[in-house]
Amino acid sequence: MARLVGVELPKNKRIEIALTYIYGIGKSTAEEILQKTGVDPNRRTDDLTPDELQKLRSILSNYTIEGELRKVVGMNIKRLMDLGNYRGLRHRKGLPVRGQRSRTNARTRKGRRKTVGGKH
Repeated sequence: MARLVGVELPKNKRIEIALTYIYGIGKSTAEEILQKTGVDPNRRTDDLTPDELQKLRSILSNYTIEGELRKVVGMNIKRLMDLGNYRGLRHRKGLPVRGQRSRTNARTRKGRRKTVGGKH
């Protein structure tokens, strides 16, 4: 099983898809990385040679991914909350941040609430 930047990549998937299991790497970034390293995107994770894995590790060291990226995102959210601007207040209250309606359909952000009074 291939292990890159502290993440176990799935065994029998194409390397192009397996790279997207790393936080901060999507499909287009995975394609870009494979193009730089010269690894065939259709190769399976199991079939990679140690040399190819080393190439992938060296390229991935140039990207902000995993724990470092999570820290940066967390600090950005904390900065917004400290500033006290609108987006920061929405983060602080646990409400949708990007303009979605919150009268209904905000259950993911607001959480499940008990019904106080029902409308008949």
